[in-house]
Amino acid sequence: MKKETLKIDLEKLQKAHWSSEEIANVKLVVGFVQKLMNDHEFDTVLKEYGNASYIQHNRNIPDGIEGLVEVLKGFTKQFPDYCYDVKQIIADGDHVIFHSHATMKEGDRGDDKKGLNITDNWKIRDGEIVEHWDSLQALDGFMRFYALLNGGKIRNFNGVF
Repeated sequence: MKKETLKIDLEKLQKAHWSSEEIANVKLVVGFVQKLMNDHEFDTVLKEYGNASYIQHNRNIPDGIEGLVEVLKGFTKQFPDYCYDVKQIIADGDHVIFHSHATMKEGDRGDDKKGLNITDNWKIRDGEIVEHWDSLQALDGFMRFYALLNGGKIRNFNGVF
């Protein structure tokens, strides 16, 4: 049985007050996140979104789209059902913010006691994603333990702000 891929429902999440620039920025990030976090199309992400100016503020992930893809490749080997359910999108000029629920197992989707509560903030410049910040909250004991074991290695020195 083929596993169901979670899709980001932009039509449901889009706000009427967004400017045309904000809509374009949101669509860019939706495509990026869908391919990276839900479809796990890493080669496509590198080809379509890779750029030399991507600055990462999550200290556990190296700079560049390549660094992000390498981390996600390893993560999805451990958790092949990993997905990212976008609950809210906020657009403010050149910033796009997602509030999402990430789960490691298909059966945990929709269970707000499992997985991670994540807020991501991307900065867009000239039609490219150039900067990323995030904040993660482990929702269950397993994810707290996983974060404890895997969260200590600093892979960039950009600072969290």
